[in-house]
Amino acid sequence: MEYQRHQQPGCGGCLLIVLLIVFISGGAPALISFLGTLLYSGLAAVLLFIALFWGFTYWVQRKVATYEQSQTESHNKFVWLLVQTLIHTAKIDGQITRDEIQTIHRFFQYNLRYNQTQMHWVKEIIKEAINTTPSLDALLTDFKSTFAYEPRLILLELVYQVLYTKRIVAENELQTARYIAVFLAIADYDWRTIEAKYRYRSQQTAAATQDLASQHYATLGLAKGASMEEIKKAYRQMSMQYHPDKVRHLGDEFKAVAEEKMKEINAAYDYFKKQAA
Repeated sequence: MEYQRHQQPGCGGCLLIVLLIVFISGGAPALISFLGTLLYSGLAAVLLFIALFWGFTYWVQRKVATYEQSQTESHNKFVWLLVQTLIHTAKIDGQITRDEIQTIHRFFQYNLRYNQTQMHWVKEIIKEAINTTPSLDALLTDFKSTFAYEPRLILLELVYQVLYTKRIVAENELQTARYIAVFLAIADYDWRTIEAKYRYRSQQTAAATQDLASQHYATLGLAKGASMEEIKKAYRQMSMQYHPDKVRHLGDEFKAVAEEKMKEINAAYDYFKKQAA
């Protein structure tokens, strides 16, 4: 299965709209008489409701199609593959719950700051993903053949970000995230760094404490007590991988993800520089 753009909606309900306009404006007497009969029978109200519902649906679909067509092919395919991967991860236990769908909704709405039109678009992709059955390997093969290493890192970062919005992350979900990392040829150091960061944050939230040194070591993927030389090496490597310019073609929201990651990396490096001074 491949990503396809949503087309602009047709006007299948236009005739109904025209009939209602003719009725309201006092058009042909025969039509008025017919619709008058419907009014007394209550059907006119039903028709009006249907027309309003269709009109709203048409408006939403048109906005979604216009937004999608305004974005680059890389951006749209990245989001499509991201959603497909997240839904596949949620299906691991054989079913996908309402809470899991809401978790994905909240991720796009609050973490990526999607507006109403973008959320309608994502919800359409989610519905499509739920009703299709591409294998995870097929999705990842498509992703690997389309995107370079840096976008793959962003994908893995977002997968972990979604997983750790839950209070308890199931082991089989973590195994899937690790499988994704291996399949996409993410270096062991890189995916272990991402997982360590989110696991640390989860543990800190549960403990309601904050250890800045441990937090910054986790951000750089280093064990406690790492030397300044190791810190510098990790900082240089991660700064190149997460530079926002390397993912700008994915769209503003994913460039913002890289920018946030860079802020974390810079904060960690600055912390250890001050400690060493």
